[in-house]
Amino acid sequence: MTAASHDSAKIDDGGEVPGWLADLAGSAVRMAVPAALRPPPGGGRPAAILILFGDGQDGPDLLLVQRSPWLRQHAGQPAFPGGGIDSADQGPVGAALREAAEEALVEPSGVEVLAVLPELYVWRSGFSVTPVLAWWRRPVPVGPGDPVEVSAVARVRVAELADPANRLMIRYPSGQAGPAFRAGGMLIWGFTALLVDRLLALGGWELPWDTANLQDLPAGYLASAQGAQPGQAEPGQAERGQGGQAGQGQPDRAEHG
Repeated sequence: MTAASHDSAKIDDGGEVPGWLADLAGSAVRMAVPAALRPPPGGGRPAAILILFGDGQDGPDLLLVQRSPWLRQHAGQPAFPGGGIDSADQGPVGAALREAAEEALVEPSGVEVLAVLPELYVWRSGFSVTPVLAWWRRPVPVGPGDPVEVSAVARVRVAELADPANRLMIRYPSGQAGPAFRAGGMLIWGFTALLVDRLLALGGWELPWDTANLQDLPAGYLASAQGAQPGQAEPGQAERGQGGQAGQGQPDRAEHG
């Protein structure tokens, strides 16, 4: 475990972490945080999300949840499992595992935490979000733990996310744009898409894709993006870590509102 040995989690010692994931964890924990996402002095409200990688029949996958359509905030939006850190959690690892269990029925004892990534600050909400990267050593069937909050849970293949045909840029009302994905039957955008974009690049999965494929965020999605919550930023809040497509030297794209 990297950077959070004080956070407790029951770990199954059988088997080995895949080499591709160990390499990704090493890179992700050192990733640069763009200025737009750096916590201010004093930080913010602490929150955590779980970036949970499995290895299915079709290769590596990521666990995502979709918020219920009747929520007041972020209705219908895809996100990593996550939420605020409670005192009983004893840190971001405990919070991320608890939220994944509550939202997606993940069994924490089957999860091995590999790295705690740098904090990312969501300015409009005031959340300081700590991503926790983990290996799903012993997967279990998943589903909405609380249908009031989560309508669907999906293991989305990394190959599907990396497929250039599933990638696009979403333009927000501010005129700024950010990466997005059509995968797992969802439109993945905002804070979640920014993280997926960086993970693909850090993991060596990113393929050349058409960054000129620019589409407006559908009105229905924008209408649901009121308020703020860990795991999914509003339009106008985050900045792509390395800008454009990795290795192409494009300028950073911000989504400041």
